[in-house]
Amino acid sequence: MEVKELRDLTAAELAEKEQQLSQELFNLRFQLAAGRVENPMKIRQARRDLARVKTVLRQQALANKPAGKKQAG
Repeated sequence: MEVKELRDLTAAELAEKEQQLSQELFNLRFQLAAGRVENPMKIRQARRDLARVKTVLRQQALANKPAGKKQAG
């Protein structure tokens, strides 16, 4: 998944995508433990996609946050 595509999504859509990727990663890890994983690279890809989604969510949260005042001293 491209970062450009993720930046076009809303926060609610990103949260839903994060939930889906977390569930997928859980299932892949479960398959790995059971020795039934078909493609081990899917685990790596799911981890990276999840990190991308979380990064974009954080960037959007920081962009919407008003700047705080600096304290003197």
